[in-house]
Amino acid sequence: MGFVVIGGRRRHGFTLVEILVVLVIIALVGGLALVTLERDERRLAAREAKRFAGALEFAAARAQARNETLGVSADRTIRFWRREPSGEKWLPLDDDVLGARVLPEPLLATPLSYAGQRIASNTIVPLRASGRNEPFAFALASPAWLVVLAADPLNRVSIDGPVPNNR
Repeated sequence: MGFVVIGGRRRHGFTLVEILVVLVIIALVGGLALVTLERDERRLAAREAKRFAGALEFAAARAQARNETLGVSADRTIRFWRREPSGEKWLPLDDDVLGARVLPEPLLATPLSYAGQRIASNTIVPLRASGRNEPFAFALASPAWLVVLAADPLNRVSIDGPVPNNR
């Protein structure tokens, strides 16, 4: 802190240069914090997409191995389902891999399409015991990043992203 003597009196305060230096330092620290936060959100989206893709491939293989119809839905929470043998009702799965998974904030999961058609957010996408499934896609999105997971008829899941979310 500097003292300025004007007309025999001392003035207490900061000079303009000192204030500008402090403002520059605050701006740099704020910019670094924003970049770090954005990078972490991107990493989070990529990690959760890989986890979801692995669970989708596992569910498709399990449906074939156990000769049962499974399903997946995503409406804020990713859930896997098992269809009753009567075919009338879906029951939630609760094992370690296919149990309900609430995504960490700020990620949201939503279904995009099934068999080339847009679908509602509460739709259960079936994974058939025959292994012959229609192509489908889900999105994992945060305010800044978007990841699209697409499954082909051979149950291979591809991950596109994370890319900037321009919604």
